[in-house]
Amino acid sequence: MFRSFLPLMLMAVAGGAAADTYTAASPDGQVVVTLDKSGADLPTWRVTYKGQPVIAPSAMGLRTDVAGFGLKGFKAPLVTTRTVNETYNIVVGKAKSAPDHYTETTLTFEEVEGGRKIAIVARAYDNGAAVRYVLPNQPGFESFGILGEKTEFAFAKDYDCWGLNLGKFHNAHEGEFDAVKSSLIRDHYLLDSPLVCKTGTGETAFALAESDVKHYPSTFYNRKGDNGLGVAVKLPPRLDSDSIKPYVAKITQTESEFKTPWRVVMIGDSTRELVESNLIATLGEPSKIADTSWIKGGKSAWDWWNGFNAPVKNPGINTETYLAYIDFAKAMGLEYMLIDEGWSVGSSTRPKPGSDVTKAIPALDMPKILKYAKDRNVKVMLWLQWQQLDWQMDEALAAYEQWGIAGIKIDFMDRSDQDMVDYYHKVLSKAAKHKLLVDLHGAYAPNGLVRTYPNYITQEGVLGAEYNKWTTRITATHNVTLPYTRMILGPIDYTPGGFAHRTPQDFKIQIDRPMTMTTRGQAVAMYVVYDSPLTMLSDAPQAYKKASGEWEDGVDFIKSVPVTWDETRVLQGDIGQFIVTARRKGEVWYIGAMTNEQARNLTLPLSFLKGGTYEARLWQDGATVSRLNTTTQKATSTDSLTLTLAPSGGAVAVIAPAGKGKKTK
Repeated sequence: MFRSFLPLMLMAVAGGAAADTYTAASPDGQVVVTLDKSGADLPTWRVTYKGQPVIAPSAMGLRTDVAGFGLKGFKAPLVTTRTVNETYNIVVGKAKSAPDHYTETTLTFEEVEGGRKIAIVARAYDNGAAVRYVLPNQPGFESFGILGEKTEFAFAKDYDCWGLNLGKFHNAHEGEFDAVKSSLIRDHYLLDSPLVCKTGTGETAFALAESDVKHYPSTFYNRKGDNGLGVAVKLPPRLDSDSIKPYVAKITQTESEFKTPWRVVMIGDSTRELVESNLIATLGEPSKIADTSWIKGGKSAWDWWNGFNAPVKNPGINTETYLAYIDFAKAMGLEYMLIDEGWSVGSSTRPKPGSDVTKAIPALDMPKILKYAKDRNVKVMLWLQWQQLDWQMDEALAAYEQWGIAGIKIDFMDRSDQDMVDYYHKVLSKAAKHKLLVDLHGAYAPNGLVRTYPNYITQEGVLGAEYNKWTTRITATHNVTLPYTRMILGPIDYTPGGFAHRTPQDFKIQIDRPMTMTTRGQAVAMYVVYDSPLTMLSDAPQAYKKASGEWEDGVDFIKSVPVTWDETRVLQGDIGQFIVTARRKGEVWYIGAMTNEQARNLTLPLSFLKGGTYEARLWQDGATVSRLNTTTQKATSTDSLTLTLAPSGGAVAVIAPAGKGKKTK
């Protein structure tokens, strides 16, 4: 690890345009954050990329309940700058490591009267910019409330954007990212992170998001107050707020300073570069887990999506069914088996008095199931409703560790206020002490916690495959919008693996053994395109075998595909249209391509390969929505692959050095 630290301190002189403008420029000089101070007010901020405005001058500030804070204005700031150049290892994710390379400028402001201080920190990375507020532990700030932020993102022009308008504070953060002109964003919108926009200059794109959220609510965005182009930060209130003290955050200082979340602008030459970015995780607090050797990604059998079906006499939530799922996991080489809702006493999607998450229902012989799984080298994970776990957290997590449970899936939080943010930190920290992986459902958008707690292996907060059970919303267009929107923030537990394919015209809604309105080619491509170190095989075990007993088309690819990667590149595509993703594991490249309802023939140059001869094996859409054509060919870095994608379809390829390819099972 290389680290450089270049300190500079000076007191700015009041007056004069040069003294009132402060900048942080990225290491490559392309991203510049500028803070402009006029008079006694806090500065505005703006962002340029390659000399072009992305964020126009935008308001900054916090609203607190500290009497009179900042009302008389602030003096010229004390300025510190530094440059940091580090690389950190990613425990499980889309790359083996990521750079943490930035320049940072901090402006510390003191009141004209009162002497209290507030700092604004601005960072510039090669792939984005971020700002935050810092409040020192000082008289009046031992315990205080934050009523809201004045932070705005003014847009330099009327951008084409894609956003998820949730419309209310408490929700599961599941919905479509719809196209919207920035001028049509309304005052009543509550947009989730990220808000993705194209600048109109070439393919340049940016996304608004947040990172490093602690003792603070997770943010939404609505239209700027002056009805100009752009959005403003909107924070959900605490549940114990009232009309007298409408806190969005209530802070008790226990450290030398309090930091608000980073307000982030991810930037790239295209939407494809946003998909490759690790900026949100990079801005998160470094790992709090010293020994991460036990944190392992993998694929999992899963019971809930398919209706607890299994090839047994009486399928359901019982011992016989789960032994069959474990046999399936063993046969497929899966690392995990997830036992979902219904396994524990009083299990429910909502709080239920008398529940006990340390006891299995009588129909489940949990010791037998766990021994059966251990003997077959399959690890077990358990589903939990978040409040039921909270009532017994210390007792339950200790019990799961003793049982040999590998991880927990926690569900139905459906909130992003300060108390829920604190719950995330608590449960992830305590789970780590018991060496438990965590998958959060009904979860707010990722904001860097996967770096802080690498046991946070995946999460929902995505309109995923479960909606095939009761809606027609999971279209191919939606599927190829997600990688460029929700997925740029962190892993998505989309729960792929549905093997009952239909055309959109033939699709029917059914709760048990649901269908998908996409092809087998798109189904297998999800295992490459979608980031998730824990990935489901959502269908019933019997769905993956033909009547002849042979594996279904594409199962051989799913068996062999990894879930964590050394390198990720998005080679072609655009938001809502199509995507071609290449991921490397060791010397082997895995390609995943997905399209919307439009059929495509894609020519894929292989210039990313090193020298030498490779063998490429391809799985592409076949004669029906459930069939795949499989071919093998030689390839070098000067060659190209041709991929044929059916409407709502996809394709995958494995490219390995000749003679070194991993044989599929």
